[in-house]
Amino acid sequence: MLEEPKRENERETRQVKINQNSPEIMTNPIYTPGFLREQIGKLMRVEFLIGTNNIVDRIGILQDVGVSYILLRSFENDSLVYCDICSIKFITISTTGIYGNTSVNNRYRYY
Repeated sequence: MLEEPKRENERETRQVKINQNSPEIMTNPIYTPGFLREQIGKLMRVEFLIGTNNIVDRIGILQDVGVSYILLRSFENDSLVYCDICSIKFITISTTGIYGNTSVNNRYRYY
């Protein structure tokens, strides 16, 4: 079997690192980013207000949270969706389980 060549410019996927110097907005769950960081790995439906009266939604697994964005892993094509945290109006979080990364082809499985 042929091995896939290594890509030199391939980006590493990693979560935002939190430490004692991190801003309170990222660590305290009374703020949206702090609360959402506690939900990483969960399946969720996020609804966004676009303009004055247009609601769109995205469904996926919460991958990462920054001060002004969230990253969702889409089910449709296993891509990452960067979402503006300021336009989020509603989030429905699955309470039936947690999804996680498995070692088999980086696919997600229900635990």
